[in-house]
Amino acid sequence: MATRGPDRPPADPGLRAARAPGARPLAGHLPAFYRAPLAFLDALPRHGDLVEVRLGRQPVFVLCHPDLVRRVLTDDRTYDREGPSYRRSRRAMGNGLATCPQAEHRAQRRLMQPAFRADHLARYAAVMRQTIGESVDGWRHGQQIDLGGELFALATKTAVRALFDADLPPAEGRELHAALDTFLKGIYRQSLLPWAARLPTPGNRRYGRALAHWQAYTARLVDTRRAHSGTGGDGPKDVLSHLLSTRLPDGAPVADHAVHDQCTALVLAGSETTASALAWSCHLLSHHRDVAEELYAEAHGVLRGRTATAQDVPRLPLTGRVVTEALRLYPPAWLIPRVTTVETELAGRRLPAGSTVVFSPYVIHRRGDLYPEPSRFRPGRWAGEDVPAGGPAADRNASLRSYVPFGLGAHRCIGESFALTEATMALATLAARWRLQAVPGAAVRPAARAVLAPERLPMYVYER
Repeated sequence: MATRGPDRPPADPGLRAARAPGARPLAGHLPAFYRAPLAFLDALPRHGDLVEVRLGRQPVFVLCHPDLVRRVLTDDRTYDREGPSYRRSRRAMGNGLATCPQAEHRAQRRLMQPAFRADHLARYAAVMRQTIGESVDGWRHGQQIDLGGELFALATKTAVRALFDADLPPAEGRELHAALDTFLKGIYRQSLLPWAARLPTPGNRRYGRALAHWQAYTARLVDTRRAHSGTGGDGPKDVLSHLLSTRLPDGAPVADHAVHDQCTALVLAGSETTASALAWSCHLLSHHRDVAEELYAEAHGVLRGRTATAQDVPRLPLTGRVVTEALRLYPPAWLIPRVTTVETELAGRRLPAGSTVVFSPYVIHRRGDLYPEPSRFRPGRWAGEDVPAGGPAADRNASLRSYVPFGLGAHRCIGESFALTEATMALATLAARWRLQAVPGAAVRPAARAVLAPERLPMYVYER
């Protein structure tokens, strides 16, 4: 039992629990959340540090203070990856590192960690360089492109090449993009409206077809590698070869279903999250010409016309800050649930076992007490010398502690270095060769789906 005794002080002194106003009978806050989820979440911190909302009849407790976030994400025994949302994700994606409960997480992390060591990242970066060069060299001066689609194709091709040593033809890449987009929209709707998942609607049928396509693609990756396994003699070079060659403590190979589950999640994570970070970076730069020109000067000065390498990343500090700031404003994983395994207490509020607790980096990253001018795109806030105009700087350490686009604790994203290296290399190469211009009148807004990406991102590209 995690509740405090009568003589113990509260676990979160000074923090306040509250209920969000405006709940409707039966529906609760679901209509407001479904209509404008980001605006709804962004308004919650004004009510308290732990805010109860109701999605239908179900109470959900939203963490609005970084101290509560840190407590929940670093105590996975009390706050586990369980409940209907994770059960639905496991049915779709399998029981891999991205979805497994606490009891299985440590063993799975140990299994996957060797494939993300620094020596492997250096090999992956060479693949990133090749793919980035191919992608940005294919555009034409003055062309209007779907930049979101182009960046997804780049990120997916990089992930498939680097993590699975396979190639992704353009037509197959477009099909996979469409499948993953449909899946992410479908699983988001099903999480909010679980009763609707059983209805034979066109949307549910599209979701089923998209899921089948994605799973079949992963199965082909694994089967193709199995058919050609044993031809190399210098050890695993990618995630898939690592999984197929690893032996568990009892000497048995990794089970087929476990290999498939890990790879299924990596196809999604290696494509959608990096593409989202790049897309928002480019969107923000297209509306902040001063930052875009500074970025061009840095990238041109370092690269001199060539494609970026991993060795260039430390020499591209502004590029890294742009990516960091884009991830602050638009974190790809924007809504992360946990379920209490025992009765516990947060911000003075008693939570019974089985309570749903939700963490949103989007909420924490836009707190004005942690990030001055929180809605403004200001990469300079990540420079040590930055002091905002019109007021004192926030505690820089507090800002760093509250920056959590990749999670915290044992469940921190295993591919964080992979994603940041790729995003920095890609953005610098793109900025050095192309000037981006937003299409006049085109509305760019987040899509209602499980990964926070632009719904559409039309852009003109002009050669430097």
